[in-house]
Amino acid sequence: MRRRDFTLALLLATATSARGQAAGANARYDGPLFDGHLHLNWENGFRLPVDEAFALMRANGVTTILTTSRPNDGTHALVEGGSKGVRVVPFLRPYRVRSDVQSWSTDATVLPFLEAEFKRGYYVGLGEFHLSGEAAANDVVRQAVGFARRHGLWLHAHVDDAALEILYRHDPQAKIIWAHTGFSTPPAKVAAYLREHPQLIGELSYRYGITGDGGQLTPEWRKLFEEFPDRFLIGSDTWIPQRWQVYRELMESYRTWLAQLPRAVADRIAHGNGERLFPKH
Repeated sequence: MRRRDFTLALLLATATSARGQAAGANARYDGPLFDGHLHLNWENGFRLPVDEAFALMRANGVTTILTTSRPNDGTHALVEGGSKGVRVVPFLRPYRVRSDVQSWSTDATVLPFLEAEFKRGYYVGLGEFHLSGEAAANDVVRQAVGFARRHGLWLHAHVDDAALEILYRHDPQAKIIWAHTGFSTPPAKVAAYLREHPQLIGELSYRYGITGDGGQLTPEWRKLFEEFPDRFLIGSDTWIPQRWQVYRELMESYRTWLAQLPRAVADRIAHGNGERLFPKH
């Protein structure tokens, strides 16, 4: 996509957001948002300017972002530009190029890379990283979990159920943000994991089954949110350019179902949990 076309799309999205907020205030959650899964991936000729990214966040009421990018240059740029009205919570990603998504768990160069990059001094987490099944048992993964434990870092893990359980075998006390909350892991099993692991946080981008017909919360997820109001974050997962184009729609979809929860529960999921887990310093 050409830079001019992309910029126009962002401007249109911002304008539409302002109109929607004015027209539908009674049917939507109107508080600030903590975006707990954001990427500024600069690759394949795409390089969204930081100023445009921050403008889009501000237009949609996003006050804090948890960011992790491929390569980490996008995160560096967001940290350096974070005085623009949006606070940045930076995570260190073990990826340098796209192919690292598949190969990082067996790549012996990942650990020295993490050690060198961590010297920037501002990272509070490791990830987002991808693992499936027994790949989580690889020695590089075990060492990466140990690296996170030594430095008191959160893990941002895009993993299936089997890999999640292996991560906890590596470190039973691990602090894990579970990207997408397993995508389709049954709510009852999600609840069991939350009870077993007190430092497990579910992030909700791409999560199947939260809403049903007409955007209404399903009974299963309403029950989860009300039982575990302190254990969830929302997120945009802007992993490809097209997700930036629909950023407004992503945030508005959260506002729709957040408005169906008790206000105290909605406030925690929308922004309170993120701010509590990653307070200002």
